[in-house]
Amino acid sequence: MLSLYSKHLENAVNEIAKLPGIGRRTALRLALHLLKTETEDVSRLTDRINKLKTDIYFCKKCYNISDYEVCDICNNPKRDATQICVVQDIRDIIAIENTHQYAGVYHVLGGVISPMDGVGIQQLTLQELFDRVAQEPVSELILALPSTVEGDTTNFFIFKNVKDKVPKITAIARGIGVGEELEYADEVTLGRSLRSRTDFDTTYQKKD
Repeated sequence: MLSLYSKHLENAVNEIAKLPGIGRRTALRLALHLLKTETEDVSRLTDRINKLKTDIYFCKKCYNISDYEVCDICNNPKRDATQICVVQDIRDIIAIENTHQYAGVYHVLGGVISPMDGVGIQQLTLQELFDRVAQEPVSELILALPSTVEGDTTNFFIFKNVKDKVPKITAIARGIGVGEELEYADEVTLGRSLRSRTDFDTTYQKKD
């Protein structure tokens, strides 16, 4: 354990070390850097962080992050609102948008079904997705969840609940490696997976 001379510094290190991927030594370097930084700049940083919690909305249609109640993607008249791509979280939207291969809209679940991690149906926006499908015209539902056991379980749960309401349900092609998260896939592979998406019913149900 690092022994610090200042309680204030130690408290700052303890808070910074709570961030994912940051150990105490890295947290100490960051805290010392902030200590040497102009007060103006530190105030600007803390203000920006505070605004993350106070001024960012979750889009009331798709649950993407937004500066407004409805995000820019849902509000864009050039996007195909009848084509919904279901993703695990906001990072997946960023990854897919970087491919420039998709012109529909999204639905962010906020995770995947994972009882081992305490994530059940109620913790996700699954019911909101089912309500959306029931209330809006949907030509295609694209399942773009991780190629993991949890991702496949969530895919099947969604399929079972919407198969009679959506004319076309597809899943991104398995150019994405099994167990791989979308955000770590390169843009070319992810783009090809989107273009080569397959019919969920005929492809995935064959596993049974």
